Amino acid sequence: MKIHDCIQGSPEWLRLRAGIPTASEFHRLVSPTWKIRTGDGPATFLAEKLAEKWTGAPLPAIGGFGALEQGTILEEEALPWFELETGLALSRVGFITTDDDRMGCSPDSLVEPDGGLECKCPQAPGHIAWLIDGVLPEAHAAQVHGCMYVTGRNWWRFLSYRRGFPPLLLTIERDEKIQAVIREALGAFQEKFDKAWELLCEKNGGPPARRAAPVEQPREPEPSMWPRAEAGT
Repeated sequence: MKIHDCIQGSPEWLRLRAGIPTASEFHRLVSPTWKIRTGDGPATFLAEKLAEKWTGAPLPAIGGFGALEQGTILEEEALPWFELETGLALSRVGFITTDDDRMGCSPDSLVEPDGGLECKCPQAPGHIAWLIDGVLPEAHAAQVHGCMYVTGRNWWRFLSYRRGFPPLLLTIERDEKIQAVIREALGAFQEKFDKAWELLCEKNGGPPARRAAPVEQPREPEPSMWPRAEAGT
């Protein structure tokens, strides 16, 4: 495991994750029932990652106002609440890769000695649905187990936090059967990626020129466009 010192959402963070599968994207390779996906979905994902590696930069449309808003709530409320409620100290990290730098993850925090934290700040209806179900949401299962795969850690906490509502806090233990599915899916992806990369280089007469495309930063709206904060939201 390699920890890269950067700010999540920064140009450096965007470039580090370009061209490699990350835990937040593992759902594109494995299903919520832990089956390896086939068909157009994984093929499209492969093409996207090849394009990122070729240009040396991420594809556009990462980020936006929703990401900015969630980041603010995470920093100011959700993570301090977690530390106060659990007594566990959080270690903020920018980006983590495996030792071979071929896959990565961006945990909201690591939790020592052997865990991590994934925190979501959804809209009220989504938070209520998760709260009622009381289990790890399927939409984020691959990300949580993927973070354990990349980091080698044995447990992960999942927190859904919404102002004015009870929080949902779960502990997810490492599951070796799930880890095996992720490992197989990533292995198949990397094999296809390497073959496709060789083919692209052959057609190009060699590797691409190493001139990275500029990273497109999410634009903040004008002050008048920001929604007003209301009590209990």
